[in-house]
Amino acid sequence: MMTAPQSVRSANSDELQIGSRTMPSRYFLSPLAGYTHLAFRTAVRELGGLGLATTDLVQATMLLSGRPKSLELIATSPGDHPLSVQIFSGNRDELVRAAQWLEAHGYEGVDLNMGCPMAKVNGQGGGARLLCDADNARDTVAAVVEAVSVPVTVKMRIGWDGEHITAPLLARRFEQVGAAAITLHGRTRQQGFGGSVNFEAIRETVAAVERIPIIGNGDVRTVADARHMQDVTGCAAVAIGRGAMLDPWIFSKLADAERGNETPVEPTAGEQIGFLVRHFTLMCRQHGEYGCTLFRKFAGWYGARLGIPEDLEDRLRRFTSFNEFDDIVSQIHRRHGERKTSVPTALVKVPNGPNERW
Repeated sequence: MMTAPQSVRSANSDELQIGSRTMPSRYFLSPLAGYTHLAFRTAVRELGGLGLATTDLVQATMLLSGRPKSLELIATSPGDHPLSVQIFSGNRDELVRAAQWLEAHGYEGVDLNMGCPMAKVNGQGGGARLLCDADNARDTVAAVVEAVSVPVTVKMRIGWDGEHITAPLLARRFEQVGAAAITLHGRTRQQGFGGSVNFEAIRETVAAVERIPIIGNGDVRTVADARHMQDVTGCAAVAIGRGAMLDPWIFSKLADAERGNETPVEPTAGEQIGFLVRHFTLMCRQHGEYGCTLFRKFAGWYGARLGIPEDLEDRLRRFTSFNEFDDIVSQIHRRHGERKTSVPTALVKVPNGPNERW
């Protein structure tokens, strides 16, 4: 017998339940492969206002085989809660066993990825490919729900392409077999990371379910964007990915807005640089000096955020030691804001070329 849906709003309208877990906020950190790792999640949590966070997507096969990279992706800490681990596979049995492994190792939530547009994921039958077979997708969710006692959620897109908007049907079926919540990216797989978010498709998905929360996702970069997502779609919560990379304070700003402070307080130059240093420190605490290499991918984000000159951003892309990082930071303190930049809407590296090659 299928497990009944567990996720409902609590009697307190300010709280949101996902399965047995009460979320401290309705604003979540959406996973971005290669970026939203433990160090970044921890640094953002320390700013306040963040509810649920989800790890980078992890291939079930690699997790079950104990690959170091997969274990690194699911690394967590006592303060990194609430947390869900996102897994993917085109093999239902592997997803079931990976979910069981996570529960046995103390993880409190499993998120099934049905939204990744990448060819290397879709080619294995995982990610957005699951949107193409509603019966198989439903049975996959049902199998994982039945295999574990922790909440099982789904991250998906609104459909494979504009002619096949399947999210309302799938969300209803997932609810019927016990999914605890759905995070819905408002683009199709065909759109990839371009084009506009389809708010109407998210709204229709909210209307299609009876009790479980639908979490809206896509193009939320400001407090106003999050409010608009909620007002237009009626979603129960909002998941923020690239917007949190560009503004790690977005969750604390949203918390302030919930308390009635409608004018966001921008971080000072010192606070911005302090976040960069804290993020780097946490990364090196986990990875040692190799953290220097791992941190370089964030140069574009911090260059835009801090308005640092191009020569310093270039150094941040290439530095190799703690001492070099310290020297770069000392110069950023002196030259913060020297380069006037407009913050780009999407600095995360996404696949290039035609979508069919992803």
